[in-house]
Amino acid sequence: MPTVKQIVHEIADQLPEQATFDDAMHTLYVRQKLERSLQAAAEGKLVTQEEMEQQFLPDAH
Repeated sequence: MPTVKQIVHEIADQLPEQATFDDAMHTLYVRQKLERSLQAAAEGKLVTQEEMEQQFLPDAH
């Protein structure tokens, strides 16, 4: 698994030359969310759409 430093370098290399700090920060944020989601999936910590709806919209069912 790549280190955070390696991931940041990879992202920086893929950004266009005219990228802004906001572009870079957004890309890092999305990557972080993706990594957390993949880790949760690997740990079996997933919730189905139906379970989520029951939890947050109890009157909808």
